[in-house]
Parts: sequence; structure tokens; C-alpha cells
Amino acid sequence: MLAHMTTLSAREQAVHLLRRGTRTAEVARRLGVPPGTVSWWKHEDLAKRGRLPGRKRSTCPHCHGDELDRPAYAYLLGLYLGDGHILLPNEYRRTSSLQITCDEKWPGVMDSVEQAMRKVLPNNSPCRVRRTGCRDVKVYSKHLPCHFPQHGPGKKHERTIALEPWQQEIVDAHPWEFLRGLIHSDGCRITNWATRTVGGVQKRYEYPRYFFTNTSADIIRLFTDTLDAVGVQWKASVPRPTGQVNISVARKESVALMDAHIGPKY
Repeated sequence: MLAHMTTLSAREQAVHLLRRGTRTAEVARRLGVPPGTVSWWKHEDLAKRGRLPGRKRSTCPHCHGDELDRPAYAYLLGLYLGDGHILLPNEYRRTSSLQITCDEKWPGVMDSVEQAMRKVLPNNSPCRVRRTGCRDVKVYSKHLPCHFPQHGPGKKHERTIALEPWQQEIVDAHPWEFLRGLIHSDGCRITNWATRTVGGVQKRYEYPRYFFTNTSADIIRLFTDTLDAVGVQWKASVPRPTGQVNISVARKESVALMDAHIGPKY
């Protein structure tokens, strides 16, 4: 039996194990194949045997004229630009996937990411893939390139990132959701502190502020343009040798405005 298994391809071995009731994660571990790949092989095998339950098509406002949850999309767009990427089909994947990497320290953010995916693609089911210290929240759909035309080969900071007119219209209508997505991906809210002696008594003063860090000049510009639009004052750091730029929001009135609409990660 073992000799026979070694002559089969990874896909054939996976299907054989899945049909015998082995869990997807265990098959992926045994064969050293990504869990998403095993899931797709399982899906195709079930479809081939006519054992798939009825499924609705993936929604798309561009191909099918479906309604788009615009606030949820603005948030998801910010997440994608900040710390997400799209994988296109290849020999292992038959459809595109959107992946947002979330730190396990912020389970509330992870929930928000999944909720946004469900609202933007209501007929598709997101999943979470565990990694060391984080999880990838993923959703599969052949229409993801329609939703995020900024996708392309290479890293985001190595190519032009510009919003389509319909995307800019959504960001203009829902700027705080867009900013929230960017902060939840590549930003944070921290509290600095300092001490001063007043009347012979040393007192501690705290200064909350927001930071957003990115290497793409285009994404930094989208972030700061949106801050300008909502009346938030900001400052940019000198670019690091890596090209990263920090945008700081420290003025009391601007921090209060950010707190009212975004708040710290949770």
C-alpha cells in the first residue's frame, strides 16, 4: 500500500486520503502542501463526483451588476492596501484569493476583517489559516481582480497604486472606513509619556497618537489625502533607508477625531 502511494502524485495522494476521511489539515501536513490547495483538490473531487451542495455564484458589481456594500468595501480596500495581497490562479489554485494577515494580539480586528469579507462577497465564505503569531483571513473568488484592480506582480511599493474613479468615489463617501482599514493593517494607536516638575511635584503626562507606516509613496499619499479630507492634521517622518515613511497624528484635536471614528486596535 505504501509503495503504491509513493507512485501517486501529491494531488492523487491527497484525494485518496480525503476520501478515506482524513481531515484537510492533516492531509496538508502529511504531504507538505498548503491547506488551501488541499481544500481546492477536495472541492474539485466532490464536484467531479457530483457530491457538491448547491452553491451561489460569487457576486460582482462589475460583471453582474450586484449591489456592493460600500462602507464594508472602503474598509476592506484599506486593509488590502495596507497588509493584504491577492493570489491569482496557477497550477495549484483554480481561483483567486484575497489574504489579509492579522496579528493574533488583535482578535477583534480579525473578526472585523472577516465580517467585511462576508459583506463585500456575501456568497463566499472566508476562512482563517493559522501561522506563527498570526492568522491569514482569506476569501476565494474569481471576481477579486474586479474588486481590487490594484493587484499585480511584485510588491505594492514597486508598482503604481492608484484608485479607479469608482473606488475614489467610495472612499470620498466613506473616508473613515477607508482610514480604519489602513490603520488596522499598517497602523496603530500608542501612548507616549513624559514627566515634568510642577510646583516641586513630578507629574506624568500622557500623549496618545496614531501612526501609519508604509513603503509605497502612493499608499502614503492616499492615506494623507484622506486625512486632509476629514480634517486630521499629520506629520511625515524622513524616509528610512528601506523607504518606509511614518505618518504621525499627534495634535490633540486630531487624535480626538481619530478616537471618535477609529480608536485603538482590539
